[in-house]
Parts: sequence; structure tokens; C-alpha cells
Amino acid sequence: MSTVSSPVRGAAVRTTATPPPAPRRRGPGRGWRVTPWLFLAAPLGLLVLFTYVPVANMVWYSFTSWNGMAPVKEPVGLENYQRIFTDPDMFSVFLVSLYYLAGAFLQLGLALYFATILSFRTRARNFFKGIIFFPYLINGVAIGLVFLFFLRPGGTLDALLALVGVAEPPQWLGNPDLANVSLASTSVWRYMGLNFVLFLGAIQSIPHELYEAADLDGATSWQKFRYIIAPGIKQVIGLTTILAISGSLAVFEIPWIMTGGANGTTTFVIQTVQQAFEFKKFGLASAMAVVLLLIVLLITWIQRRIFPDEKVDLT
Repeated sequence: MSTVSSPVRGAAVRTTATPPPAPRRRGPGRGWRVTPWLFLAAPLGLLVLFTYVPVANMVWYSFTSWNGMAPVKEPVGLENYQRIFTDPDMFSVFLVSLYYLAGAFLQLGLALYFATILSFRTRARNFFKGIIFFPYLINGVAIGLVFLFFLRPGGTLDALLALVGVAEPPQWLGNPDLANVSLASTSVWRYMGLNFVLFLGAIQSIPHELYEAADLDGATSWQKFRYIIAPGIKQVIGLTTILAISGSLAVFEIPWIMTGGANGTTTFVIQTVQQAFEFKKFGLASAMAVVLLLIVLLITWIQRRIFPDEKVDLT
């Protein structure tokens, strides 16, 4: 309310001031519904552009006889897939993955063993943790070159064996019966640190009160592992298992650097690269990549069925 003096007889006239109009508000939550999509637009666009579009192109190439340079991609139907499963030279390379699969399970066992021991009070446990995890921090190319000199004739390993009286050591990389074993052992040494850290973090997340209760009940170390540690880290065991199996099928850098696929060490990925860039058969190489992708997805589905997402109750 405001008072204004009237020019007529000096009377005071009381007038009412009109309040300003209230600002219009948008509907509730409209801004919050749009904002997340604005942040997701860039990563989703990059994901589609650099992942799903190349995968779609790879699937299309697998049904053609494209050589990687010709502008015309002639369709051949299922011919490439038929060759993969009928040509012994194509499908037999999966047998090489068995060496790495055996090494992967050995690696998981060793990683779980060391993680269990070093999760409790052990003398110099931080030192041993660093020793086990350190190989995973080294570049794969560097590891391949180091072990190439370590395993070559007259190399470091042969010199160490000579100190204990082995005058004629075997050809670690030249003998087809030992080459894959040597390469798989190298992979075990390199990747054990990753699984060790995963197991270590999972074990240390288990409440310490459970161990105290087990001690009061007189449980042995094996019983603690069987009834407390193993059920508590079941999800991590499933994750590392699927990573180990898929990794054994997709081995590339270690055998490629150390042997180039010679002496029976050609893996499925090495053969795929050779078909694409040496023999200019991009259609066949794309089909091989699709087959590998389907195998990994199948293994993942099986792992999800065996280790479903469920809450573990240790009480």
C-alpha cells in the first residue's frame, strides 16, 4: 500500500501498487530428465562410432571375399565360416589355446594361494605383494623381449642350468613340444599379479569378526578358506575365471614377439592377423574374429549361469 497526496484540497488518496508478475516455472523434473542425456551424448556417440559400427562392418565383411583394398565386396555367404570349421589348418590352432588355458588355471591357483597367505600377518608381506604384482606393470613387448633372451640357446636359463650340471639343455623355443609350454609359462608370470590383486582385495573385504569366530570354534586354516574365504569371494573367482578363459583364447603379443607363430605356436589371433595383413583375406579374417567374439560371449553366458549375481551371506 502506498499513500499519494491529491492535488484537490490536499486530500490524501490511498492507492494499491500492483505486484510484479511471478516468473513462470518449468514442469517439475524436466531439467533433471534432460541433463543426464546431455552428459551421455558424447560417450555414447564415441561408443557407437568406435565400437558398434566397426563390429557391424566386421560382421558384414565376414560374408564377403574382400581383400582389404578392392572397392567392391563380393558376397560369398557362409563360405568363410564353413572354411573355419572344416579346414584342419584353421581350426586346429585352437588346440594351442589349451596350453594357455592350463597356464591360466595354474595362474589362478597360485594367485589365490598367495593372496590368501598375504591377506594375514606375514613377515615382509608388503614386499612380497610388490614382487608378485610388479610383472603386470611391465609392458608386454618388453616382457616378450626379456624372455626371448632368457630362453634362447645359451641364454640366461641355460647358464643357470649349466651351474647345476645340465650340459645340454633343450631348445625352449625351438622345440615344438616345449615352445608352447615356455610361452604359457611366460604368460603365467606376467598376468598372475592382476589376479593376485583382485583376490587380495576381495579377501580383505571379508569382515575380520568371521575369522575371530572361526578361531574360537577351533577351525583350521583349510576350514577358514573353505567356509569363509571361498564363499566370500565367489563372484571374484567367477570374474577371474572368465577373464582367464577369454584371455587364453585371445593370446597374441607374447607368442607374436617371441616366436612369430613359428614351431607350432600360432594362436587363433595370430592366424587372424596373418590372414588379414599377409594373405589379404579380410573377409576370412573378419569371420575368424566373429567366431572368437561368439565364443567369448558364450563363455561369458555360461559363467553368468554358474556364478549368478547373488548376495553372499556368511552368517
